Amino acid sequence: MASQNLRFEREDQTAVLTLNRPERRNALSVGLMEELIQCLEAIGRDPAIRAVILAATGKVFCSGHDLTEMLRRTEAEYRRIFQICTELMRKLQTIPQPVIAQVQGRATAAGCQLVAACDLAVASEQASFATPGVSIGLFCTTPMVALTRAISRKRAFYAQIDLDLENAYAYAQEVMTRNALAADAQEGISAFLEKRPPRWAGM
Repeated sequence: MASQNLRFEREDQTAVLTLNRPERRNALSVGLMEELIQCLEAIGRDPAIRAVILAATGKVFCSGHDLTEMLRRTEAEYRRIFQICTELMRKLQTIPQPVIAQVQGRATAAGCQLVAACDLAVASEQASFATPGVSIGLFCTTPMVALTRAISRKRAFYAQIDLDLENAYAYAQEVMTRNALAADAQEGISAFLEKRPPRWAGM
């Protein structure tokens, strides 16, 4: 149940799953998500395992989706990515063992959702949480569902530490069509990966 991107260890009756993509800030690639699902399914069938710890290597717990997989995809491919992500979050909640997130660093977007989907989270002093999708032309609404179920709505709002509401409102007023939103989402991701300011089509 182990791979290069995901480590599996057994400590007595506890299974430890460790995200092991520190060079990619432990981003949730399709491959990593599928490996997590397979591991969780196997753990769920093992009555000798009483608890699961979800940990990560490096300084970042999980940066969310792997944005390199989000460029120039078809609608069907995007749906598949998000469907696999949904399956992963459900699997965390449906296996019989409690899942504890051991958060040693930053957890953002789908990484924040990953923590919220666990039964319990233990965070170090270096841990931080955010849903900053608006900064690259996206709105992280899906992670906020899990987040607001885990904590109150008011506290969830403050968790969006990177969210610029004024810019988000201006952006929403200017960009109205589905095609423009899709184009700007692609531009936001490209600009983020290339470390340059975005050039919004709708602005």
